[in-house]
Formats: sequence, C-alpha cells, structure tokens
Amino acid sequence: MSLLIKNGRIVTADADFTADIFVVDDTIQTIGRNLDVKADQDIDATGKLVFPGGIDPHVHLDMPFMGTFSSDNYETGTRAALFGGTTMVIDFILQKQGNSLQAALDEWRSRSDNNCVGDYSFHMAVTDFNDATRPEIQKMIEQEGITSFKTFMAYKGALMIDDRQMIGLMEEVKKYGGLINVHATNGDMIDYLVAKHRAEKKLSPLYHYLSQPEITEAEASERFADMTYYTGCPGYIVHLTCEGALNAVRNATRRNQKIFVETCIQYLILDASLYEKDFEGAKWVMSPPLRQPKDQATLWAGINQGLVQVVATDHCPFKWEQKLMGKNDFSKIPNGHPAIENRMELLYSEGVNKGKITLNKFVEVTCTNPAKIFGMFPRKGTLAPGSDADIVIFDPNETHEISASTHHMNVDYSAYEGWPITGKVKTVILRGKVAIDNERCLVEKGYGKFIKRNKVEQKI
Repeated sequence: MSLLIKNGRIVTADADFTADIFVVDDTIQTIGRNLDVKADQDIDATGKLVFPGGIDPHVHLDMPFMGTFSSDNYETGTRAALFGGTTMVIDFILQKQGNSLQAALDEWRSRSDNNCVGDYSFHMAVTDFNDATRPEIQKMIEQEGITSFKTFMAYKGALMIDDRQMIGLMEEVKKYGGLINVHATNGDMIDYLVAKHRAEKKLSPLYHYLSQPEITEAEASERFADMTYYTGCPGYIVHLTCEGALNAVRNATRRNQKIFVETCIQYLILDASLYEKDFEGAKWVMSPPLRQPKDQATLWAGINQGLVQVVATDHCPFKWEQKLMGKNDFSKIPNGHPAIENRMELLYSEGVNKGKITLNKFVEVTCTNPAKIFGMFPRKGTLAPGSDADIVIFDPNETHEISASTHHMNVDYSAYEGWPITGKVKTVILRGKVAIDNERCLVEKGYGKFIKRNKVEQKI
C-alpha cells in the first residue's frame, strides 16, 4: 500500500517548506518537491500544514483511582487522541505496594493489549522500591522496552516513595540507561493542609487548590533536582505548573545540570479562578491544581527559553457522576480532567495563532521532544525518510468550538466547553494508514501497536 501527500506545507521541529511525501506501507519513503511517483492513494494537502503525529507522554487510561477508574479506556482514549492529531500516547503503569513490577505490567497489559486504536507505550511507576524490585529495572529497560520510571513525592500510603528509595531507584535506573519521571509535590505538607481544611469544614473545590500552594511544588522540584544532580540520573518533571518550580530548574542550569520539564495544556491557558465556581470547580480538580496568570506567563516563556521541552495533557477523565463522589468533600473528588483530544488544536490556536510560539516550536514540544526524550526518535516524532508514517494534515484557518457534544472522549463534559479554536485536524495517518478523515475513524481497536523504546541517549 502506498500513499502520496501532495503540496502540503511540511513543518518539523527544524524545517518549514512545501513538498510531497511518499509513503510505502508503514514508512515514509521520500520527501521532495513534485514527486513523480504513482501511489495507491493521493491526498492533496494544498493550503494545509503537514506535521508529525503528536506524542502525548502523559495519559492515564482505564486507571484505578480513588475507588473508581478513569472513564477513557484504551480504545476510547487512543481513538480520541487520533481525532485530535495525537498518534501515540505513553501511559503509566502503577505498581501496587508489595507487588512486583512484572505483576503491574501484566495487569496493565490485560487492559491495553489488542484494545488500542493508536500506538502506545508505558512508563513504570515504582511505588515500592526494594531488593526484590531492584533486579526488575534492568529487565524492564532491556527486555520490555520500558525505559522511564515514574516516582511520586506525594500520595503517602499509596504511591509515594521516600527520598531513600528515590536515590536507590535513581542509581539503578542510571546504571541501565533509563530515565526518572517525577510527580514533584511535597506530599507531607499537602496532607497537613488537606486535614487542616477538612477539620475547619472548608470542603469546596477551592480548598483542593489551597491545599497545594506553589511552595509545595517548588520545594519538591528543588529536592528532585538535587537528587538527580547527586546521582547523575536523567530526570524529567511531569506536569510542572508554576514559576517557583520552574525557577528550581533554572537554578539547576547554573551548575550545568539538565532536567527535562513537561507542562500540560491546561496550565498554559486555564487558571485557579475556575475553582471559585462552587462545585462546578470539580471539573478542574487535578494535581497539581491550576495556578495563577503569572504562572502561565512563566510557562510560555519557559517553552521559548528551552526550559520546558514538552506540552502533554495528564489526561485522566472522570464522568460527572464520578466527580460527584466528592460533592461534600474536595479530598474525595477524583483528580483529573479530559484533554487528550484537545491538546494539539488548543496549543496551535492559543500558541501559534496568537504569536506566543512558532510553528517549529509547536512541533518540537508536541512531537519531536517526546520522541527524543523517551527513546523513539527518529522512528517517531518527525517527518523523514525511514520514519514511521505518522502524519497530521491540519487546516490552520478553520474555526470551530470545543464541546462535549462533539468530542470523542468518554466523558460527559468538556473542560473547555465553548472554547473558540482556530485550526483543525483534518486527516491523520498512522503508520501509513489513513486513521482519521473527515471526522471519521477508519481504523479499529487493535490497530494500535505497543512501541518498545530505546535507552535514554538523545540530547535536546
């Protein structure tokens, strides 16, 4: 099967030009002007942007949390991602304390295998690092192709590990060429504030935000930076939200340290004023919470300064009925919001269209950097001969609005209801096959492929 995309404006992290792309089977064969080739299918991309399929390295599909499961499973979540121009996601396996990493992998595979519409991989969240789990690190990296390991500095008693475990894990991960991801917030301080607000009968969603002040994230980010500096282990801070935390990364650069930073689309465009909407604020209860406008300005600047390398989603949707579990107590509201389908269009509309970032930077933070950091480049994350034919054809001028009535995520509200968008995903190609076209999904569950990843070698 062959495919010829003609006359598109091709955009990568470091190039911008008009040309054709010739795809054979699942791979890009040739890129050039006025290609004289015959293909089984032609697509005219005149007037459209053509860029690599997006990679969202932070999603939670079919995830057990607070007595329920996130409402998007691997089928609905990866399909919705494709509709939004994201051809690959990296989900998080959560080790149960007392169990092995292998048991966690087996559990997550029982939900994901043969159910994904788009491509996927896993991070391994290590919640119990000990002498029994230590030897599993090498196996995960070298045999399973899972090369990144998530740690939590919060959620004591469930997910959190202490600094002693963190150092031991870092040393083991470094030994075999892996990467440590971290949820960097001060769990003990947050737990104290949650208990304090509950005791004072301050139970609305606003107190979720007030229980996680900026200092809880700034302090933990600084501590994580120090631990990675000491061990020499590559480190990646997930969902960084605020000026204080990014300043911890800035400080680390003064000693020539490199820390990878991810923010999420919501932290760039939404702010904490939404928590004042009585219980409707539960739609935006996530951890860390939304911050202030000054933090948005810091994050946009951080993207342009190269301090923030990735824009993800932390997609973890819950239906409104599930959110109502915390109607009388903010601490019982399932944490997370839906965004897997909206990330690419929102970042284009709010970033590129409004002059905050360039087109090349847009591709860099949504496609190329995730592929480089997580060991998939140049197979994923770029348009080049030999790369997987993961391609988005995008109309930069079409306007529309986000709405739960038209999105494909399995959730009954939108965090961005009525949000005006300039720019629309029109066609999505996944490994050489047209997956999305004219608002129709043309691939079935099971087409999505698990992608084994390489050791951390890329420098960006």
